[in-house]
Amino acid sequence: MLSIWTDIQRRRLRAGNIPGHVAVIMDGNGTWAARRGLPRTAGHSRGAEALRRVTTEAAALGVKYLTVYAFSTENWKRPQAEIRHLMDLFAKYLREKVPDLVKNKITIRFLGGLKKFSPPLQKLMKTAEQKTTYAASPLLTVNVMLNYGGRAEIVHAANAALKVGEKKLTEETFTKYLFTAGLPDPDLLIRTSGQLRLSNFLLWQSAYTEFWFTRKCWPDFDGRLFRQAVRSFQRRQRRQGALHA
Repeated sequence: MLSIWTDIQRRRLRAGNIPGHVAVIMDGNGTWAARRGLPRTAGHSRGAEALRRVTTEAAALGVKYLTVYAFSTENWKRPQAEIRHLMDLFAKYLREKVPDLVKNKITIRFLGGLKKFSPPLQKLMKTAEQKTTYAASPLLTVNVMLNYGGRAEIVHAANAALKVGEKKLTEETFTKYLFTAGLPDPDLLIRTSGQLRLSNFLLWQSAYTEFWFTRKCWPDFDGRLFRQAVRSFQRRQRRQGALHA
């Protein structure tokens, strides 16, 4: 019965305006674990399952791009044991889940300051990208932001433009030097765990993005909540500075 109701909800949503690009700040893994008396690592492990659920739901609804904030430039300040667990979890995910991505025609890309990661992990990322690249359009493209910060990205883009001799930049030419070059700006940004801020995520790209917040921690996020966020998006008027009749 639950599956039938889920299918009905999806059909109703697909009949409306589906956001082409959804960004997610996956917040609250540590809080989720602390509330249960568990180590923070347990929250990160459950968070990986939440990402699988959301990827499945985004593909089912017809979202074309899903961009997730996986590891920020500030996250290096965390305890080394937690960072090691995150890197191990990331490597495990790549080894185990890539076949599922291939089967479901989902492309995965990694964006950010990737050179800071270990060579073996960089190799896994590269292999995952190669295996999930399709000549035809993929069902969904998942962009995983790693060692990423919005301010760092803008500085990186400005330096890249200077390096090639750009004399005068417009908004259109500047976007070519961002990590997200070639991607549309996010239509909808979801943040979990009750925090109401961007936390240095997609600062340039989110100028006209619709925001949706929930108090649920990321490990508890699921397809139902994702559909709720899309339903909220469909009820909004996106004027972007203009007027509608």
